[in-house]
Amino acid sequence: MPIKNRLAEMQADIAGWRRELHANPELMYEVHRTAAFVAEKLRAFGCDEVVEGLGRTGVVGVIRGRSDSRGHVVGLRADMDALPIEEATGLPHASTVPGVMHACGHDGHTAMLLGAAQYLAETRNFDGSVAVIFQPAEEGGAGALAMVEDGMMTRFGIKEVYGMHNMPGLPLGTFHIRPGPSFASTDEYEITVRGKGGHAANPEMAVDPVVAASSIVMNLQTIVSRNADPLGSIVISVTSFRSATDAYNIIPDAVVLRGTIRTFSEELRALGEARLKAVVSQTAEALGAVAEIDWQPGYPATVNHETETLYAAEAARRVAGDVDENTPPVMASEDFSYMLEAVPGAYIQIGNGDSAMVHHPAYEFNDEAIPAGASFWAELVETRMPAG
Repeated sequence: MPIKNRLAEMQADIAGWRRELHANPELMYEVHRTAAFVAEKLRAFGCDEVVEGLGRTGVVGVIRGRSDSRGHVVGLRADMDALPIEEATGLPHASTVPGVMHACGHDGHTAMLLGAAQYLAETRNFDGSVAVIFQPAEEGGAGALAMVEDGMMTRFGIKEVYGMHNMPGLPLGTFHIRPGPSFASTDEYEITVRGKGGHAANPEMAVDPVVAASSIVMNLQTIVSRNADPLGSIVISVTSFRSATDAYNIIPDAVVLRGTIRTFSEELRALGEARLKAVVSQTAEALGAVAEIDWQPGYPATVNHETETLYAAEAARRVAGDVDENTPPVMASEDFSYMLEAVPGAYIQIGNGDSAMVHHPAYEFNDEAIPAGASFWAELVETRMPAG
């Protein structure tokens, strides 16, 4: 079964919603306008229940099928928040909010799920219920966790949950998935290396935190090369190196490093944290400095459940004809992981074609992906809960 005719007919409307959202992006949990837009659409579609304010600003719509002999509920999730990036596309529907843009395609994710919700509310060709989940604060705010902790899964009786993300560089409208770890965990750290400042002409009278911090940067890579299993995957990045002065002739008192650790297993995640703390403190001590470490746990790895991955792949195959079922894992992180820890489910990627990468000022969601993405949602519901 290819793209559903009704959703192909709706493409222009769905793209219009997407561009409206794109022009009015909002950050983190402050997605009040976006959430109101979503809730208004869901009520207009005739959803049986629309609940706002879950996980602070999340929205859930419930659509009941023609029958409910199974008593089964499938959750479909889209994220709503944008990024603190100045848009550089120059498009007519470009962001009207300075310094904020939909640079990750969450506008497209929201619009596609809205399109699927309208279709499902019109047809109701399934036995069970669908919970369409619109989540805030994916970009660093753990909005998925907030919705789970707000009792979403229990409140709506969600038995399995699915998410979808666009991916630039993959062929437009194609689907890509894998069982097991799909997106990496991410933890953040801030290291303050304290020494003793002084004149650059007399380093022997100072304790140079720049030298100590530089040694820490290099030594951290030995965790990957000499402590971690070579068959595992772990990335340690130092992304910021700042001292208290920009002067040419002053040795500063302190240097601050920031970065992330990413991996796919809890064992490597724990190893990374333990070894980072040991390497940092001992390297600093060896050079006469002192290091303070602020460890900030982030999202766990996104791990697809095997059975639900097969369900998602089958629905995608019905839409696209072919599916990549062993796509490489991605080192980026995704807070849909929290929903997958709560109930079984899977996370699938849809190709965005030849576009700028996500989180780039020139990124643009490809509206030509809308019929395939919305059809996938509808097909997943109809194949998981076929009408009797």
